Amino acid sequence: MKRRGFFKSLAAIPAGSALLAQQPAAPLNPTQGIQPPARAADELPKLDTTVAEGAADAMPRFFTPAQFSALEKVSDVIMPAAGSNSPGALAAGAPEFLDFMIGDSGADRQHIYRAGLDGLNAQAKRQFNKAFSDLDATQAGTLLAPLRQPWTYEEPADPVARFLRAAKIDIRTATLNSREYGAGRRFAGTGQYWYPLD
Repeated sequence: MKRRGFFKSLAAIPAGSALLAQQPAAPLNPTQGIQPPARAADELPKLDTTVAEGAADAMPRFFTPAQFSALEKVSDVIMPAAGSNSPGALAAGAPEFLDFMIGDSGADRQHIYRAGLDGLNAQAKRQFNKAFSDLDATQAGTLLAPLRQPWTYEEPADPVARFLRAAKIDIRTATLNSREYGAGRRFAGTGQYWYPLD
């Protein structure tokens, strides 16, 4: 097609579409008349919208409620809030993220978390006759004593100590890399967290 022919066909497109718009709609069947016009835009149903971030709020799905409550307590002890510019693990959603992450991890990692959280709940019941999530800071600190032991290359034999060793790293990483933590920390006018482009 030559350039001149291309521009002629381009000029004919609006005229052709205008002619098609004037054509009546085809009848549904011969006994009926022409179809009624489509409903007006104001008659269309109104859909409620929501903020995209709120539509994806996580709900615990891997851990049992008792295990998840213990994980929240451990997260709060390991990474408490330190003022308005440093939200803690709970405000950063670290337990919810770990619930998702461990749920999609290998069986060995899942076993470490489940055995450790169940062990914490069993120790709390035995020593204080409460669930771990219901302990005060002093009581919880007593059961989290393995966190204060020096680090070694050998994995701890105790399931609670093995869990606490893994959870300490995971909770810190999840908190420090969260949107909430990054939004509170500004360097030269920018946050550490990447927000999606709208």
